[in-house]
Amino acid sequence: MNEYLRDRKQLIEKNLDSLMLAADGPMATHIESMRYSLFVGGKRIRPILTLAAAESLTADPQLLAEALVPACAIELIHTYSLIHDDLPAMDDDDLRRGKPTNHKVYGEANAILAGDGLLTLAFELLARPSSLLNAAQQLQIIGLVAQAAGPFGMVGGQHLDIENENNTISFDTLKTIHRCKTGCLITCSLQAGAICGGADKVQLAKLSEYGAHIGLAFQIVDDLLDATATTAQLGKTAGSDESRGKATYPALFGIEETRQKARDATAAAISSIEGFDLKADPLRNLADYICSRTF
Repeated sequence: MNEYLRDRKQLIEKNLDSLMLAADGPMATHIESMRYSLFVGGKRIRPILTLAAAESLTADPQLLAEALVPACAIELIHTYSLIHDDLPAMDDDDLRRGKPTNHKVYGEANAILAGDGLLTLAFELLARPSSLLNAAQQLQIIGLVAQAAGPFGMVGGQHLDIENENNTISFDTLKTIHRCKTGCLITCSLQAGAICGGADKVQLAKLSEYGAHIGLAFQIVDDLLDATATTAQLGKTAGSDESRGKATYPALFGIEETRQKARDATAAAISSIEGFDLKADPLRNLADYICSRTF
């Protein structure tokens, strides 16, 4: 699994670099700030899930190469969300991936614009003509990404997260926050890869179900790590959820029950693709990796 993650991450990094704008000309500082957050590090889990979803359906190298563009676009959107999440008006974090956050390096105004630039560039990439995907497939991917990133997805989830700081909330509200804030973009990563891989309706539904479960597991583990790991381990400020009064799984259920809920979500993800053949083994292994990760 380590070799798989390393190889796919290198492939994604190479394509991100080729698709990303060069930091020169009159917009040099703006693009430099976009590139800073995009290449400061990260596990690249979302684009790796996009590639793994495509690989679960086909071995055609051309179709797999086609999945790289939406994979990279989704990573741009994820990076934009981190820049904005770290702003003083939201989570007010000074560290991200062990380095100063974008607004600490470039200032708040430039950080906002860097996020805006990454989000907009992502949709430009998704709209570029494709040699293998037809217009209907491209529009389907664009629509799914927009929904996952928008007011009933990641952005709406962040709103609910902020709105409910220092509030006592129900488990249903917590699940909604996690599904929208984190799960939607992870599910979309699977859906984009599935479409590139030629999924039929049943396969798309199964990979969407996998994405929903693994997105939940990812956020539960994030909650757990914030409560149990150190700042050095995480590369960002540990314990920030509790200090800001955020609703989390450990706050509602305690550490041990939270660990079990992460394992349950992981098992549900793997079960959802039980009808897939050995080409889906990377997805099965990724589920275990997400559940057991330490940063």
